[in-house]
Amino acid sequence: MNLDELKKIRKENFLSHKKKKREYYLRKKLEKRSQESKSVAINYEDELSGDNFFAKIKEIAKKQKAHVDSRKEQIVAKLQEYKLKKQEYYQENKNKRLEYDKAYREEKKEELKEYRKRYYEENKEKILKKQKEARKTKSSNGK
Repeated sequence: MNLDELKKIRKENFLSHKKKKREYYLRKKLEKRSQESKSVAINYEDELSGDNFFAKIKEIAKKQKAHVDSRKEQIVAKLQEYKLKKQEYYQENKNKRLEYDKAYREEKKEELKEYRKRYYEENKEKILKKQKEARKTKSSNGK
């Protein structure tokens, strides 16, 4: 067999595979649609009237709680894993972050100074009030 024949056979095999895949996809899609159309119609007046409403809500809550309880260990493990990863990342990149912050402060020194000045002028009343309250509580605690 030469190269052209191999390419031709490969192409035919690929096309036949693609055709089978497409047929399978369409068949599954039709099956899914037929199952959806067979679904039972819900009478909401009966389902959600009076006592049934509260019973349904309780049933839903129980199912959700059971689901969460069954996954509790996995959820806690994932939270712990995330916490450890975050801590490791923080430790690994601590120096980089400190250097970046230092460079940023140096670069934006004048802008930050101006911003703080404007902020203090705009919020002078609030800041002074908080300081007075802090002094009062400190002096009353000290006595």
